[in-house]
Amino acid sequence: MTSVDAEEFFDFQPCSSAELPDPVPLLENLTACVVEILLGVRDVQQIARWVTEATYDQLTQRALAARRRRGRQLSRTVPGFEVSSVRACHPADGVVEGAAVVRSAGRTRAVAIRLEGLDGKWRATSVNVL
Repeated sequence: MTSVDAEEFFDFQPCSSAELPDPVPLLENLTACVVEILLGVRDVQQIARWVTEATYDQLTQRALAARRRRGRQLSRTVPGFEVSSVRACHPADGVVEGAAVVRSAGRTRAVAIRLEGLDGKWRATSVNVL
């Protein structure tokens, strides 16, 4: 009997892109959710199933920092913004790197998301708002 590293055994298992759905709708939805999280109108827990633990922790820290800067609790109104120009490329099997443009009345930002096929579904392993 061989010794198996417990972390490797219980960690997410990669899967092929062919086994997964089109990633573009997820990129669009995650982009909107991330923006709403950083604006304080959505809780990070609502996207926990679509992100890895490290990405979840990163978004939680950014949301807390944004909330401290605003000096208030969660807002109940969603500021107007539009997710547009979503692009996805496949640098490797089971990996998608996406970028989206987010437009609001006073600002345009870019959101970059890396998705990896893990345990039969796409999960965001990296999220950056530029």
